[in-house]
Amino acid sequence: MNNREFTGIMNQAIEAETEAYEFYRDVAGKVTDPAFKQIFADFASEEYEHKKQLEEIKTKEVHNFDFNGARDFKVSETVDLPRLSTKMKPVDAIALAMKKEEEAVKNYSRLANLSSDPEKQKVYSELADMEQEHKARMETLYTNTAFPEVW
Repeated sequence: MNNREFTGIMNQAIEAETEAYEFYRDVAGKVTDPAFKQIFADFASEEYEHKKQLEEIKTKEVHNFDFNGARDFKVSETVDLPRLSTKMKPVDAIALAMKKEEEAVKNYSRLANLSSDPEKQKVYSELADMEQEHKARMETLYTNTAFPEVW
């Protein structure tokens, strides 16, 4: 994989984070419930930080970045994708974000599996690991919100 190809992959990942940021920011701006507004504002802030992190990585060589990933408890896979609504409950808002992270993990994993170039496979696998970390955080937040009786 040459530098141009790596830059292209990273630009696509940055664009995905930008879209997620804009989605959450726009939802936060449209809802009236303060708790709901804060949840989506926090999600937007997190996606903005992901974007900045990827922009920094883009300036490095392929072998110089690594995400740890996270254990996949498959919580997201047990939840249906909620419909976006200004009247949705906070737990549904978290479920929506969790499902979006699940989709990102699947997309990057699919791209890694489809690539015949080992360096591209590594980049896509690392991006999948990054999204898996995000998914795990959302799953923890979802579990703590959906099942407060555990605490």
